Amino acid sequence: MSTFNLPDLGEGLQEAEIVEWHVKEGDEVSVDQPLLSVETAKAIVDVPSPENGMISKLFVVVGDIPQVGDPLVEFISVIKNETAKKQDSGTVVGQMETDKGTVTEAATKLGKSSQASAGIKATPAVRALAHRLNVDLSVVTPTGANGVITATDVERAAKALEQAGPLEPLRGVRRAMAHIMTQAHEEVADVTIVEDADINAWPKGTDATLRLIRAIGVACKVEPSLNAWYDSQEMGRRLLDYVDVCVAVDTKEGLFVPVLRDVTNRTPQDLRAALNKIKEDVKARTIPPEEMRGYTITLSNFGTFGGRYADPVVVPPTVAILGAGRMRDEVVAVDGQAVVHRIMPLSLTVDHRAVTGGEATRFLMAVIGDLAKAD
Repeated sequence: MSTFNLPDLGEGLQEAEIVEWHVKEGDEVSVDQPLLSVETAKAIVDVPSPENGMISKLFVVVGDIPQVGDPLVEFISVIKNETAKKQDSGTVVGQMETDKGTVTEAATKLGKSSQASAGIKATPAVRALAHRLNVDLSVVTPTGANGVITATDVERAAKALEQAGPLEPLRGVRRAMAHIMTQAHEEVADVTIVEDADINAWPKGTDATLRLIRAIGVACKVEPSLNAWYDSQEMGRRLLDYVDVCVAVDTKEGLFVPVLRDVTNRTPQDLRAALNKIKEDVKARTIPPEEMRGYTITLSNFGTFGGRYADPVVVPPTVAILGAGRMRDEVVAVDGQAVVHRIMPLSLTVDHRAVTGGEATRFLMAVIGDLAKAD
């Protein structure tokens, strides 16, 4: 027999949600045959079989969220007399030994240490009460002396949670977004600058998204520091000579981040066709995971829904994201005269560990300069 564990699917997360099984116990399978579909960071992907064999046991069911290294399937080999039990077959990470224990053990310890570092003050009796009432002490506002959580605080929180209704666990795309936003908040030293772009020269029917993508490409040549990846472990950056723009796509399931590759060397027609295709793929949930990895800078065109300025979130290892707010008509001064022009508000957030204020400002002004052109 052999056991196949959840592999690292390259999404940067340590878990995946089981969406669908394509096999059942007793089925014979061959190498590379899809065993199940899982949802991880932004995509649903099939997990293939690492070997030929018969399925003797399924360890998880649809809706479960196993960690990397947790068992998925147990095989009985179809080869005669082969009874050796193999752990970590194929590309499986499995219970990989490290100097800190197994992968799953390390993840568990990390979670516990994060909770311990929160500095929650409560007596053992209050902690027992919170456990009994199913209250997370990290969400309780302390009223005791020196920030100590009291029994009354826990009971108040329990009542509020009961009135709020049942907890809805985050799954799929929303769960991935929560992981990524937590990482970004903990790691990035973000700073945002805002300014308006005068787009009054645009001909009627101008594709705003394509103009923004073009302007990003132009600005990356003017100020390459924002088209980079930052390595927080080595405290270094990699300046990239190609521009792959991540275009945030909002859906009811959550935020998807497909990538337009090499935008500075493609025609507007090609880019528009590619944008339409990736939006269709996102809607159908068929976009390949590799099409949402490796971007160098991000565009959030949130103004299509509303809002003027924002504080967009930089996701490591990238160092910059440009947000475009809702376009509007506004009175501006031109040669001393008050006139009405079309205006696009812009918000640029950078990781201040890798980008200086001067670099960010020069980048934003280069974007504005390109957007001001008629074509």
